[in-house]
Amino acid sequence: MATYNLMINGSTHAVEADPQMPLLWVIRDIVGLTGTKYGCGMAQCGACTVHFNGNPVRSCSIPVSAAASQKITTIEGLSPDNSHPVQRAWIAEQVPQCGYCQSGQIMAAAALIKSKPNPTDTDIDLLMQGHICRCGTYPRIRKAIKAAALLAKS
Repeated sequence: MATYNLMINGSTHAVEADPQMPLLWVIRDIVGLTGTKYGCGMAQCGACTVHFNGNPVRSCSIPVSAAASQKITTIEGLSPDNSHPVQRAWIAEQVPQCGYCQSGQIMAAAALIKSKPNPTDTDIDLLMQGHICRCGTYPRIRKAIKAAALLAKS
């Protein structure tokens, strides 16, 4: 066990954990932020996506020891009131069906729009290729990402 200072959503959290514990479990079980979901545990589905120094990563595959002193943003930290353009577009387009994968999808989409303000269908397809939605809401996800890109410009 070791103590780590984690910067999550703008707040510092001193956590005691095994150095190899996945960041996902620290976020959920120790810090208590349950918006980030466990999907596969192998960084394949994208449900556990968070921003790590502004970049989307699979939190199930990052040990807490690698996260100390890094800037981590979870779905709870994207905006306090669902005002982020991606969240607004997700609500307007009624993207979720079961909703389980959506926090990871939203975090990935937010990073995409930040890096590519005018994402093409190919950009969006590449993003979705790495995120599994078992309900198959991919057409609504694509539509929401395009809408979010427009909202981000306004």
